[in-house]
Amino acid sequence: MNAELDLALERRIGKRSAAVIEKNLGLTTVGGLLNYFPRRYLNRGELTPISEVPLDEEVTLIARVLSNSTRKMHTRRGSITDVVITDDAASHGRPRLSVVGPGSGHGTLKITFFNGFRARAELLPGRRVMFSGKVTRYGPSLGLTNPDFYLLDEDPDMPAMDPEKLAAMPIPVYAATAKLTSWSIQKVIATLLETLDLDALPDPLPESVAARENFLPVADAYRLIHKPESHADWQQAQDRLRYQEALVLQAALARRRARLAAEEATARRPAADGLLAAFDKQLPFTLTDGQTAVGKTLAAELAQDSPMNRLLQGEVGSGKTVVALRAMLQVVDAGGQAALLAPTEVLAAQHFESIRRTLGSLSRDPMLSPDGLLGSLAEGAVQVTLLTGSMPAAARKRAMLDAASGTAGIVIGTHALLSDNVAFYDLGLIVVDEQHR
Repeated sequence: MNAELDLALERRIGKRSAAVIEKNLGLTTVGGLLNYFPRRYLNRGELTPISEVPLDEEVTLIARVLSNSTRKMHTRRGSITDVVITDDAASHGRPRLSVVGPGSGHGTLKITFFNGFRARAELLPGRRVMFSGKVTRYGPSLGLTNPDFYLLDEDPDMPAMDPEKLAAMPIPVYAATAKLTSWSIQKVIATLLETLDLDALPDPLPESVAARENFLPVADAYRLIHKPESHADWQQAQDRLRYQEALVLQAALARRRARLAAEEATARRPAADGLLAAFDKQLPFTLTDGQTAVGKTLAAELAQDSPMNRLLQGEVGSGKTVVALRAMLQVVDAGGQAALLAPTEVLAAQHFESIRRTLGSLSRDPMLSPDGLLGSLAEGAVQVTLLTGSMPAAARKRAMLDAASGTAGIVIGTHALLSDNVAFYDLGLIVVDEQHR
């Protein structure tokens, strides 16, 4: 960790700005804000195609003002200012409001301000303006109500430069909120860059890697990702920072894997004539090459005396559940228990029924068998137990007893399985369904 990046934001941008950033973005450190990168870039000299603006989302767009008119409210005191904007850079007149859609050519959009005194005074026809707000549909047309706006033609923060170069300068667009605009975030980050000694930051990339990939220095990458003068600037910075993020993440995962490999675990070796072998014999289909290969990998790692940590990925219907079930049966064969954690009670119940149906005669009915036999191996079958939070008290108590005594070889449930009062006799494998984190 770096002391400067871990520093509280208020030490660099002031308490007031830091409080706004924390409230709206949840960021509290210098590193958090420095790594809050733009999601896209707009061309200062180009207008945003209105037909591409998404509905019902907070958006930032650049447009030219076509018209500005104010009328009194009929039902109460006050006024309404209607501003029509366009993505046609050549338009300066007052056209009719058009329906915007794919292939409709140049689009227009109506903006409504209630008591919009500043909008009436500043949003004059012909001006290029950056707007931020939520686009909604009014009948056949799109509209914005009381959006924030920023005059690009009169930007006091822009340095004096050649007009052509200025028009080509990208504008960073940050993921904003209803109460914090993209350009407000941009200004706060600009303040941070001015008060932060970027050249003193350590480079997480080895010099040899940075030289081999011809990357920018880390200080330049941070400057240009937030304050580019050309599209090439932010693209080079983005390439560097993406690589850096991936490398740091992979290094952290490698350290985690090394720590995991150093831990001890009970080896769950396959049994020659156990439940898994019986299950494979009764399968009405042949395992695919992918299922077979993945199954061998899981079997080998379960047989080791260090913990296994694997992500099983596949398309819907590719047979992931069968692969997971075979791994669970190997653990049960070795005298352990397996748990399947589903994201919802509905899905847990579906897994419970599906696995019992797939096991067929290898699934023991808990109501017809004696208690106390781990995984019911003595009967050549395994007890599959469902445990969820909404189960009746008696059924839940029995399921918990079966898990704690080892009677249940496979336990299926939701987050209820993570409760402190749920215990296992010898838990050897946990399978987490895809929607869990």
